[in-house]
Amino acid sequence: MATVLITGANRGIGLEFVKQYLAKGDKVYGLCRNSSDELSQSGATVIDKIDVGNPETLPEALAKLKDVKIDILINNAGVLGRESISDWDPITIEHQFRVNAMGPLLVTQCLLPQLNPGSKVALITSRMGSMADNGSGGYYGYRMSKAALNMAGVSLSHDLKPQGIAVAILHPGYVQTEMVNYGGDISAQDAARGLMQRMDELTLETSGSFWHANGELLPW
Repeated sequence: MATVLITGANRGIGLEFVKQYLAKGDKVYGLCRNSSDELSQSGATVIDKIDVGNPETLPEALAKLKDVKIDILINNAGVLGRESISDWDPITIEHQFRVNAMGPLLVTQCLLPQLNPGSKVALITSRMGSMADNGSGGYYGYRMSKAALNMAGVSLSHDLKPQGIAVAILHPGYVQTEMVNYGGDISAQDAARGLMQRMDELTLETSGSFWHANGELLPW
């Protein structure tokens, strides 16, 4: 039985991670700002009031987990803005950086003492953070923040490898969640299933690679 900790666990892909890891018999901690009925009734240990976009409060909020040994840490919480070159706001772009890039890095830093050799860290990112894959432009805050998260993941893979901790940088696909008004082409259930398979296959040798949930290696 593994101990799995998931941020952004109250809905979407995060909630599906909770359900599917529980179904495997794992111990699951679901972290979120505000719980949902589904999460509260799932059987997971719910830790709310966790705002990954607030670096001032995050270390103290995560301190309640100091005695939990973590096998799998999934940094899933994220936000999406829709800025164009003619319509963007530095405040919304900064918020996306705080949640999408700085948040996962700080969560991982705070929880590092609870990770052991053999533990795995996942960063749920997006191929929209890829330079080579950007064929349409736009979405400035989201693209830039996810590119920054990808870079953080590569650095983490180098820094944590001596401790025997592997890092997965994962794109879930275009998922039917509230974030995209349920306009995706893959269900949250299928996305979570694919992401979990990529986590199962993750090794120190593949740590720091950029993968699609379907197993495709993505370009930077």
